[in-house]
Amino acid sequence: MFAVIKTGGKQYRVAKDDIILVERLPGDAGAAVSLDEVLMVGEGQKQTVGAPLVSGASVAAKILDHPRSDKIIVFKKNRRKNYRRRAGHRQDLTVLQITDIMADGKKAAKSATAVEKPAVENPASVKPAAAKSKTAKTKPATATKTANAPAKTEANAKPAKSKE
Repeated sequence: MFAVIKTGGKQYRVAKDDIILVERLPGDAGAAVSLDEVLMVGEGQKQTVGAPLVSGASVAAKILDHPRSDKIIVFKKNRRKNYRRRAGHRQDLTVLQITDIMADGKKAAKSATAVEKPAVENPASVKPAAAKSKTAKTKPATATKTANAPAKTEANAKPAKSKE
């Protein structure tokens, strides 16, 4: 089964378990989103085309990450007028994994859209988090910053730009 969805002014053909890159959507990584602007739904030879949208259809997806695209350089110039302008732009993006396509308006399974928290049987037996932090040794702030920083490798390093 596939669907054609519209988000961020663009159209995408998606199927279950596809990973797509769309313009920035609100929500944290791991959150579930519902894309309701479905233009077309199809399975095999059977296709339903909306006018403009398919009523009752939606696509459930999970947010994986919020990266930024590569920088695009915008350069304006008028020759012989001493006019040159240079600007850059990086678009905010969202990586989505399609979890379900619902053509008839039924709700997605609860496990696909929400993360369930384990229930605590006896809340009195759980120690508060503040008590744990008092007994733990604290590290200096500089040590945690260097420990969390990603290691630089040749694959991650960008080549230095030359001045021209």
